[in-house]
Amino acid sequence: MAAEDLDHAADTNGSTLSSLPQRASDKTTNGVEVPAVQNLTEGIEPLLKQPKPLSYPTPNISLEQRYIDEPRQLRVAVIGAGLSGVLAGILLPAKVPNIKLTIFEKNADVGGTWFENIYPGVRCDVPAHVYQTSFAPNVNWSEQFAQGPEIKAYWQGLARKYDIYQYLKFSQRVEELSWDETRSLWWVNVHNLSTGETSSQEFDFVLTAIGRFNAWKLPDYPGIHEFKGLLRHASNWDSNFDPTGKRVAVIGNGASGIQLTANIQKHVQHLDHYARNKTWVTASFAGDETSITPIPISPELQDSFKDPNEYVKFRKDLESKYWRGFSSWLKGSELNDKSRADFIELMTKRLAKKPELLKNIIPDFSPHCRRLTPGPGYFEAITEDNVEYIQTPIKRFTETGIETLDGKHREVDAVFCATGANVDMVPPFSIWAHGKDLSKLWREDGEYGFPYTYLGVGTPGFPNLGFIHGPHGSGRSGTVPHCVEVQVAFFAKLLRKVGREGIKTIQPSRRAADDFVQYSDAFFETTVLSENCSSWYNSGRPGSRIHGLWPGSAAQVTIIYRDPRWEDWEYEYLSETGNRFAWYFGIGCTKKEQDLDSDITPYIRDPASIDLRDLHESWWDLP
Repeated sequence: MAAEDLDHAADTNGSTLSSLPQRASDKTTNGVEVPAVQNLTEGIEPLLKQPKPLSYPTPNISLEQRYIDEPRQLRVAVIGAGLSGVLAGILLPAKVPNIKLTIFEKNADVGGTWFENIYPGVRCDVPAHVYQTSFAPNVNWSEQFAQGPEIKAYWQGLARKYDIYQYLKFSQRVEELSWDETRSLWWVNVHNLSTGETSSQEFDFVLTAIGRFNAWKLPDYPGIHEFKGLLRHASNWDSNFDPTGKRVAVIGNGASGIQLTANIQKHVQHLDHYARNKTWVTASFAGDETSITPIPISPELQDSFKDPNEYVKFRKDLESKYWRGFSSWLKGSELNDKSRADFIELMTKRLAKKPELLKNIIPDFSPHCRRLTPGPGYFEAITEDNVEYIQTPIKRFTETGIETLDGKHREVDAVFCATGANVDMVPPFSIWAHGKDLSKLWREDGEYGFPYTYLGVGTPGFPNLGFIHGPHGSGRSGTVPHCVEVQVAFFAKLLRKVGREGIKTIQPSRRAADDFVQYSDAFFETTVLSENCSSWYNSGRPGSRIHGLWPGSAAQVTIIYRDPRWEDWEYEYLSETGNRFAWYFGIGCTKKEQDLDSDITPYIRDPASIDLRDLHESWWDLP
């Protein structure tokens, strides 16, 4: 740099920047014109001052003194100890930390329909190796299609194995549920059938597992109580009754009526079988043909079950058939047309002794509009000379028998009504919340007129209430035990959420329930279930809304229950602050991390054992 340039630079010391020439070619600004600072001190002073603190709203909540991994205790009542109640008793304690479970059962032991139904010939119409849990199978079934006592023993054995008797209260009939709006809990009113006493107990959450046909009822025929012979419902069989040589009437041709007719025909003197509705009677559901006599499991097959891998293969091959055939219930499907042809061929062969019955038995609706009924020995029974197949409607009962509308009177010693139960799925007791009774809302003449639900698991306006295997409880495919397991697992997720996140009440939104009903109606319109037939799918009212089955396949509903749509639910929280995270997040850490002996890195394991699809998703496997 030249001397004069140095002198010039020195002359600027203490001068204002504005006195310096601003040249577009100035290399220090790369040719960019820079705004001049009028006074150097004014530019620097603000930078030397202590910055003022930023202002934001001061928190007006206090932290809840709890750890996030300490869920609150939930008092949960399950009503019913049939298949659904037993599975709830097994799975909920394993899946819901800090649950306090109580199971109310009106009978003297577990088993549900298999405890109550003891009529001759009662058995499962699907293979025993299918009608069992996924996690505790019985490899020692004595028959392919187990009879009632063996099925009852299986479910009672599970109850003992998993110690659910500790939660059970037998001979306790629930008579009313009442929601306490002030305290956000349920009062469960119970009648002790042993002592006659009544009591009320409070619960945070209630799950009904009352079954689909839990409240049998006699038909309301004129004069029915004037009959002086033995009158019983099939679900209330008199074990002391010997049908040998008797004149017996069986009313109804559903599953119970068909089994009962086939099994007592050979023993009675005469049998009047009243079959008002036509139904499709089949050899099997999925190609596994049933029989009126036991079909034993061969010693060779039984012996192969000693190898767990062989048993798993056998079971997968057997059960997978029950997940197929979705199109068979779609209108106009090739599979449904084939089913019709196959069933008519079967009926024609088995009614060969009385071919005139064929035209009176073949339904005018498609297969699957009503539940298919495997009926081993049924067609053979009704073609025997000691059986009269009667489709003329009943006019009245008399002291000695039954009179039909054509004026014909038939005397009998005993009448057994296989006329079903509460197929409308209306709860057999009142459930009160916000001034409304759910049992009235769902009745035919009620505000809804049908079981109005969200996904079959809950209903708007009734918080902290769920339904296990109730309306829309299972698909037409799959198996009942699997579907119940999946549904109970759904409720375990819901209860964990409630207990962990400080949720006081939870209920599905009305909009979500309306959307589900709309979808269900649209789906069932594509199926033969919407045809003009009477079934428990539609409350026994032809043409009415379908609510007895899930609107889709068993595989579909499994996916839907696996990942709940929490955005479809409405919540109230325990924290009085109104902050949804105050109770949930607690003091900001876990109790487990305070325990120096705990495994705080459970995610580190043998890489060979890691399935990336499940990595960091197991709810219990947390730091």
